[in-house]
Amino acid sequence: MKSQLGHRETRPERQETEPDGSKTWEWEILPPEDRHRSASLEALFRWLAVIMDNFLRFPGTKLRFGLDPIIGLLPGIGDAASAIISTLALVYAARYRLPKILLVRMALNILINELVGIIPGLGDAFSFWFKSNVRNYELLRRYAAAPERARKADWIFVFAIVAVLFLIVCIGLVVSLLVFQAIWQFLSAR
Repeated sequence: MKSQLGHRETRPERQETEPDGSKTWEWEILPPEDRHRSASLEALFRWLAVIMDNFLRFPGTKLRFGLDPIIGLLPGIGDAASAIISTLALVYAARYRLPKILLVRMALNILINELVGIIPGLGDAFSFWFKSNVRNYELLRRYAAAPERARKADWIFVFAIVAVLFLIVCIGLVVSLLVFQAIWQFLSAR
């Protein structure tokens, strides 16, 4: 049998030896360690979603936000720190052998949040709305409720997002190089 959140083969029964030397067999759907590990993975993603994306509420409203947009206000290191925290949870999920398509979609949520988060002001507003950790928790919950194989449409979606992100990064690098070249020409002309 396979566990829902690990795809590891488990034996359907467990043999125990009684004190008198007799052996008993117990039927198990999931071994206790798999049940514990599945629960701990879901708990980690739930905790991360709450702390990073839904921890605080604006008084008198239903608008919630977490530490992600607040940490993102720190220039230079804020967005990187929140991406590292989210990526550590992703590495933890990869150790449980979640399907690669699920891991890629989670990584894309983190990457999108990180790339847009680099833009001062706008990036923090985007983090307030996008909530990558909540999205990753929902992906994990949907998978745990009904594990399914990756479809061709899933991979097309992932490749399209990766292509768009690659294009955005390349355009950003070209613009940065042009700006540095203009600054260099301005400074060397003096």
